[in-house]
Amino acid sequence: MSADAERRPPLPPFTLESAIQKVRAAEDAWNSRDPDRVALAYTPDSRWRNRAEFVNGRTEIAELLRRKWTRELDYRLIKEIWAFGGSRIAVRFAYEWHDDAGNWFRSYGNENWEFADTGLMAVRHASINDLPIRPEDRKFFWPLGRRPDDHPGLGELGL
Repeated sequence: MSADAERRPPLPPFTLESAIQKVRAAEDAWNSRDPDRVALAYTPDSRWRNRAEFVNGRTEIAELLRRKWTRELDYRLIKEIWAFGGSRIAVRFAYEWHDDAGNWFRSYGNENWEFADTGLMAVRHASINDLPIRPEDRKFFWPLGRRPDDHPGLGELGL
């Protein structure tokens, strides 16, 4: 793989504009629900804490995401920048999903990200809480895939 193939602009140090671009790119990738695509945004030796699970490297990341999206059906995610500086970005997020019994949830969380000079994420710490919701309380209704640009973000939705 060429050195350019392992670069993922925008690169640190981040400005507000480039940090927002990075957050939206991550949201778009996760909304694809493609574990292999998502894993490519991380360094080959990336370290994660996802809830109480610790994973290392792209293979383990993709495996975690496969398990996640087998269990979390009709997954739709919104991420929003919280803070940034240098090679780090903090985000807050919410996503809606249902289990195989049709029970709906909104999961809320925060992530702390640290990037390598290549723009690939080297470290991800995620804290996530699941809230059961009634189907009529759902707020994320776009077709599966990328959130439309005109769809409200977390702040506009009161989340």
